Amino acid sequence: MEVSFAPVSPDLMATYINVGKQSYKEHYVHLWPDGDISTYISSSFSKKVVDEERKDPSTLLYVIYKGTVPVGVLKLIPNKALDTLSAQAAFHIQKIYLLNAYSGMGIGVSAIRFVENIARKMGKKILWLDTMQKGKALAFYQKIGFTILKASELHFPNAKPSEKAMWTLIKPL
Repeated sequence: MEVSFAPVSPDLMATYINVGKQSYKEHYVHLWPDGDISTYISSSFSKKVVDEERKDPSTLLYVIYKGTVPVGVLKLIPNKALDTLSAQAAFHIQKIYLLNAYSGMGIGVSAIRFVENIARKMGKKILWLDTMQKGKALAFYQKIGFTILKASELHFPNAKPSEKAMWTLIKPL
Protein backbone atom coordinates (compact mmCIF):
# COMPACT_ATOMS: atom_id res chain seq x y z
CA MET A 1 0.00 0.00 0.00
CA GLU A 2 1.11 3.50 -0.84
CA VAL A 3 2.19 6.02 1.80
CA SER A 4 0.68 9.49 1.36
CA PHE A 5 0.58 12.79 3.22
CA ALA A 6 -2.50 14.98 3.59
CA PRO A 7 -2.26 18.59 4.80
CA VAL A 8 -4.42 19.08 7.88
CA SER A 9 -7.63 20.82 6.85
CA PRO A 10 -10.58 21.45 9.18
CA ASP A 11 -11.95 18.06 8.08
CA LEU A 12 -8.72 16.29 9.09
CA MET A 13 -8.16 18.01 12.45
CA ALA A 14 -9.85 15.28 14.46
CA THR A 15 -7.84 12.60 12.64
CA TYR A 16 -4.57 14.47 13.27
CA ILE A 17 -5.45 14.91 16.95
CA ASN A 18 -6.53 11.30 17.49
CA VAL A 19 -3.56 9.74 15.68
CA GLY A 20 -1.17 12.18 17.36
CA LYS A 21 -2.50 11.39 20.83
CA GLN A 22 -2.47 7.64 20.26
CA SER A 23 1.01 7.50 18.73
CA TYR A 24 2.41 9.70 21.49
CA LYS A 25 0.82 7.52 24.14
CA GLU A 26 2.23 4.37 22.52
CA HIS A 27 5.79 5.69 22.41
CA TYR A 28 6.30 8.26 25.17
CA VAL A 29 4.16 7.53 28.24
CA HIS A 30 7.35 6.43 30.06
CA LEU A 31 8.58 10.07 30.05
CA TRP A 32 5.93 11.17 32.50
CA PRO A 33 5.39 10.48 36.23
CA ASP A 34 2.55 7.98 36.65
CA GLY A 35 2.21 7.89 32.83
CA ASP A 36 0.29 11.17 32.92
CA ILE A 37 0.77 12.60 29.41
CA SER A 38 -1.92 15.27 29.83
CA THR A 39 0.57 18.18 29.94
CA TYR A 40 2.03 17.22 26.58
CA ILE A 41 -1.32 16.33 25.00
CA SER A 42 -2.93 19.63 26.02
CA SER A 43 0.03 21.60 24.61
CA SER A 44 0.24 19.62 21.35
CA PHE A 45 -3.02 17.91 20.47
CA SER A 46 -5.87 20.01 21.79
CA LYS A 47 -8.35 21.26 19.20
CA LYS A 48 -7.45 24.87 19.98
CA VAL A 49 -3.68 24.31 19.61
CA VAL A 50 -3.97 22.29 16.40
CA ASP A 51 -6.37 24.80 14.85
CA GLU A 52 -3.96 27.66 15.65
CA GLU A 53 -1.02 25.69 14.21
CA ARG A 54 -3.03 24.78 11.13
CA LYS A 55 -3.73 28.47 10.46
CA ASP A 56 -0.12 29.53 11.14
CA PRO A 57 1.71 30.03 7.81
CA SER A 58 5.02 29.15 9.50
CA THR A 59 3.81 25.62 10.39
CA LEU A 60 2.93 22.64 8.19
CA LEU A 61 0.79 19.80 9.59
CA TYR A 62 0.15 16.48 7.83
CA VAL A 63 -1.64 13.23 8.47
CA ILE A 64 0.38 10.26 7.21
CA TYR A 65 -1.61 7.49 5.49
CA LYS A 66 -0.80 3.94 4.52
CA GLY A 67 -3.39 3.31 1.87
CA THR A 68 -6.55 4.79 3.37
CA VAL A 69 -5.52 4.25 7.01
CA PRO A 70 -4.21 7.22 9.01
CA VAL A 71 -1.00 5.96 10.66
CA GLY A 72 0.93 9.02 11.78
CA VAL A 73 1.38 12.77 11.93
CA LEU A 74 3.99 15.33 10.88
CA LYS A 75 4.55 18.82 12.22
CA LEU A 76 7.09 20.84 10.24
CA ILE A 77 8.55 24.31 10.81
CA PRO A 78 10.20 25.19 7.47
CA ASN A 79 11.96 28.38 8.62
CA LYS A 80 13.40 27.68 12.05
CA ALA A 81 17.00 28.67 12.70
CA LEU A 82 19.36 26.36 14.57
CA ASP A 83 22.46 27.77 16.23
CA THR A 84 24.50 29.29 13.38
CA LEU A 85 22.11 27.99 10.70
CA SER A 86 19.71 30.70 9.54
CA ALA A 87 15.97 30.26 9.19
CA GLN A 88 16.52 30.48 5.41
CA ALA A 89 18.84 27.45 5.52
CA ALA A 90 17.24 25.26 8.22
CA PHE A 91 14.07 23.15 8.14
CA HIS A 92 12.78 21.74 11.44
CA ILE A 93 10.91 18.45 11.78
CA GLN A 94 9.14 19.08 15.07
CA LYS A 95 6.96 15.95 15.15
CA ILE A 96 7.07 12.69 13.27
CA TYR A 97 4.88 10.23 15.14
CA LEU A 98 3.71 6.85 13.86
CA LEU A 99 1.28 4.42 15.41
CA ASN A 100 3.24 1.51 16.88
CA ALA A 101 1.50 -1.05 14.66
CA TYR A 102 2.95 0.70 11.59
CA SER A 103 6.54 1.13 12.79
CA GLY A 104 9.16 -0.80 10.85
CA MET A 105 7.22 -0.74 7.56
CA GLY A 106 9.24 1.96 5.80
CA ILE A 107 6.71 4.69 6.57
CA GLY A 108 9.25 6.73 8.52
CA VAL A 109 11.67 6.61 5.58
CA SER A 110 8.85 7.72 3.26
CA ALA A 111 8.04 10.57 5.65
CA ILE A 112 11.65 11.78 5.72
CA ARG A 113 11.84 11.63 1.89
CA PHE A 114 8.60 13.62 1.71
CA VAL A 115 10.06 16.26 4.05
CA GLU A 116 13.35 16.33 2.13
CA ASN A 117 11.46 17.03 -1.10
CA ILE A 118 9.58 19.94 0.47
CA ALA A 119 12.78 21.32 1.99
CA ARG A 120 14.75 21.06 -1.26
CA LYS A 121 11.99 22.86 -3.18
CA MET A 122 12.27 25.65 -0.60
CA GLY A 123 16.05 25.84 -1.10
CA LYS A 124 16.88 24.55 2.40
CA LYS A 125 20.37 23.30 3.22
CA ILE A 126 19.68 21.20 6.30
CA LEU A 127 16.97 19.24 8.10
CA TRP A 128 17.03 19.13 11.87
CA LEU A 129 15.08 17.51 14.67
CA ASP A 130 15.33 16.51 18.30
CA THR A 131 15.05 12.88 19.36
CA MET A 132 15.24 11.09 22.67
CA GLN A 133 18.67 9.80 23.63
CA LYS A 134 17.03 6.54 24.75
CA GLY A 135 14.97 4.36 22.41
CA LYS A 136 14.96 3.16 18.82
CA ALA A 137 14.46 6.49 17.04
CA LEU A 138 18.12 7.56 17.24
CA ALA A 139 19.33 4.47 15.36
CA PHE A 140 16.62 4.98 12.72
CA TYR A 141 17.62 8.59 12.09
CA GLN A 142 21.33 7.76 11.97
CA LYS A 143 20.67 4.96 9.49
CA ILE A 144 19.03 7.43 7.08
CA GLY A 145 21.79 10.02 7.28
CA PHE A 146 21.19 12.18 10.33
CA THR A 147 24.11 12.93 12.64
CA ILE A 148 24.25 14.21 16.21
CA LEU A 149 24.90 17.92 16.44
CA LYS A 150 24.51 18.42 20.19
CA ALA A 151 22.73 17.35 23.35
CA SER A 152 19.34 18.91 24.06
CA GLU A 153 16.55 18.38 26.53
CA LEU A 154 12.80 17.87 26.66
CA HIS A 155 11.46 21.23 27.83
CA PHE A 156 8.58 20.17 30.03
CA PRO A 157 9.23 20.74 33.75
CA ASN A 158 7.02 17.86 34.87
CA ALA A 159 8.64 15.18 32.66
CA LYS A 160 10.84 12.70 34.51
CA PRO A 161 14.34 14.21 34.86
CA SER A 162 15.89 10.83 33.99
CA GLU A 163 14.03 10.82 30.65
CA LYS A 164 14.62 14.40 29.45
CA ALA A 165 17.91 13.82 27.59
CA MET A 166 17.62 14.39 23.85
CA TRP A 167 19.90 14.84 20.85
CA THR A 168 19.60 17.50 18.18
CA LEU A 169 20.23 15.78 14.85
CA ILE A 170 21.00 17.30 11.45
CA LYS A 171 20.94 16.04 7.89
CA PRO A 172 22.42 18.03 5.00
CA LEU A 173 20.31 18.23 1.87
